[in-house]
Amino acid sequence: MTVALTGYGRYLPDDRLTGAEIADRSGIPESVVVEKMGVREKRVCPPDDDHPSDMCVAAAEDALADAALDPADVDLVLYHGSEFKDYVVWSAAADIADRVGADDAYATESYTLCAGAPIAIRQVRSQLITGDIDTALLVAANREEDLVEYENEDASFMFNFGSGASAIVLERCAGDCARAQVHESAAITDGSFSRDVVMPAGGTRHPPSGETVAAGMHSLDVTKPEGMKERLAPVSLPNFVDVTAEALKRSGLARDDIGFVALTHMKRSFHDRFFEELGLNPNSDGYYLSEYGHVQSVDQVLALDEGVAAGLVDPGDIVCFVGAGTGYTWAATVLRWRG
Repeated sequence: MTVALTGYGRYLPDDRLTGAEIADRSGIPESVVVEKMGVREKRVCPPDDDHPSDMCVAAAEDALADAALDPADVDLVLYHGSEFKDYVVWSAAADIADRVGADDAYATESYTLCAGAPIAIRQVRSQLITGDIDTALLVAANREEDLVEYENEDASFMFNFGSGASAIVLERCAGDCARAQVHESAAITDGSFSRDVVMPAGGTRHPPSGETVAAGMHSLDVTKPEGMKERLAPVSLPNFVDVTAEALKRSGLARDDIGFVALTHMKRSFHDRFFEELGLNPNSDGYYLSEYGHVQSVDQVLALDEGVAAGLVDPGDIVCFVGAGTGYTWAATVLRWRG
């Protein structure tokens, strides 16, 4: 018996914001946005359409079709995307389960921000191994681009935030049912970064009010930008490498076994350094999401799908889903691609 990824899907809104437009809004040179931040363009949602639940439903329907799975056979719907959803204090998972027809599933949510995909797969794999469930639908969406103020230079590392959704079907199965076999995972959290990136208002500390809206407290902000950068720089790359190496070790594998890495979108120089640290080629052993930007925990499916389409992922390849989310958590999950 194995835990398998049997299907996946994605959804992207039609509207695009180019690197030139981001540069115009922010005052940052276009060359910096495109070459350093790595955003040639990204997808964005219109205010009255493509809400997170809508995007998840579209991605979920694709994933279920890809897995040839009847929604009625799903045991669990897990939402692991952004907390910025259609409504505040609301279960997107329950809404998505109802709309895709997963009538016999229970629905729940898991938040690890941009490390959400490897963590969610880890959680659900454990449930599948114990026999608690037989099938699961994992969905994620992001449109935190709505929360970014391009006039706020302190928030510039979030200017790559894009919109979209992904879905993954995981199943317990015997034999050759898999598109990918799911192996082990690893994660590290450094909670000293927990309050560095916040939306100041909307929670219990600063409930929403006319005053908080007027003060512009409902967009994402970095509380101590220089301090965060100084503290994060020395630990981030080692933690990315460590969680990847540990997930491989737990899977009985080594760095030399990696065939493809589906990595969170980040500035190009850091992305390339991570690959080089693992002894990999960033151009052939991964896919850089310059036409999507950073779509939170959707990134891994986008990178995998583009890698498959580009012929960068072959049957038998070891694929690592790697991400990091503010808070700060670094996570990796290992899969063996079957095609």
